[in-house]
Amino acid sequence: MSVEIRVPQLPESVADATLVAWRKQPGESVSRDENLADLETDKVVLEVPATSSGVLQEIRIPAGTSVKSGELLAIIAPGPVAGVKAVAAPGGTGAKAAASAAPAPAGGAPATAGAAAAPKLGPAAQRVAEELGLSGSVIAAAAKGGRASKSDLITAGKGIAVEPVARPVAEQPTVARGARAEQRVPMTRLRQRIAERLVKAQSTQALLTTFNEVDLTQVNELRARYKEGFEKQHGVKLGFMAFFVKAAIEGLQRYPVINASVEGTDIVYHQYFDIGVAVSTERGLMVPVLRDADALDFAGIERGIAGFSKRAREGTISLDDLTGGTFTITNGGVFGSMLSTPIVNAPQSAILGMHKTQQRAMVVEGAVVARPIMYLALSYDHRIIDGREAVQFLVTVKDCLEDPGRMLLGV
Repeated sequence: MSVEIRVPQLPESVADATLVAWRKQPGESVSRDENLADLETDKVVLEVPATSSGVLQEIRIPAGTSVKSGELLAIIAPGPVAGVKAVAAPGGTGAKAAASAAPAPAGGAPATAGAAAAPKLGPAAQRVAEELGLSGSVIAAAAKGGRASKSDLITAGKGIAVEPVARPVAEQPTVARGARAEQRVPMTRLRQRIAERLVKAQSTQALLTTFNEVDLTQVNELRARYKEGFEKQHGVKLGFMAFFVKAAIEGLQRYPVINASVEGTDIVYHQYFDIGVAVSTERGLMVPVLRDADALDFAGIERGIAGFSKRAREGTISLDDLTGGTFTITNGGVFGSMLSTPIVNAPQSAILGMHKTQQRAMVVEGAVVARPIMYLALSYDHRIIDGREAVQFLVTVKDCLEDPGRMLLGV
């Protein structure tokens, strides 16, 4: 009995999605829960899993089409590849389907066995495998627990010589010497959404940025002293972000308006602390949210951030992870930024920007010494946050980081 594959139920805030790519073509064997296609929404890429094993008989909607919840995407038929009539999908997939339906050569493994044993790949990992030209055996060897991540495939691909595919002479692009070439590509839905939100924040909020600097000597010493024991006990590395999240929460508790948002003519004071941590991915910037971050210890914060980063880069992060947030922290320092003015993640009212830590000359007790200094930036909505509150919040963050014992003792 044939099985219909439909667009999964999209969240209420998402009207439609774009069918980015088909990972299987008509005539190819599929196993239950294997990814058939990628759907891109304004925030994440969603996978469309096969609900049963069989053969992809027909593709109803081509790649690049906008789809809504419940739309029929494809049909899976039971049985082996042989004897199934493949319906060609756009892009000339009929030949590929016919090749898939051909019987396996003598001594070779059946096609269905190879498909069943293939590890699961997310969208980002699939692109890496295609770009590096990795064989099925290399992908299988890199897989952990039945799934190969992007980083696993990059590691596996190191040292493997991949010859470029030769293109017929007729297909080779001809560009005159000295020509000024251009390439026009459409924005992804995520990039469109980012652009829309940034422009809206700039046009609807009275944005202002205040700066300060922080001496990270004691944070560095504390991390160096306890990082091995911390990782051994909690199974996660002790990074810098947990210190900044804790320091930011201390400031938000003292100055609640920094944690507020504007709705019409009302100021909404949030009695909880959902901290967004900006993560850069190949698809663009994402801001997963640590829920009730004030209730998390250092290990809980680090585990949460590490999990978000991994899922964001693999393309498996959920919409719920990216929804909400009362305050955001972004770290441009990982890319070498010395100073910046981050844009508020509306409808939030403030964002804390971290930057590169560098040894700088500081006067300490009358002597000039070298200290690890980071510049901090707080961009805020001046409609509801006064300069006094913004500056005092940033000073609170600075004091907590320069004397981290304050956060542990609550003073």
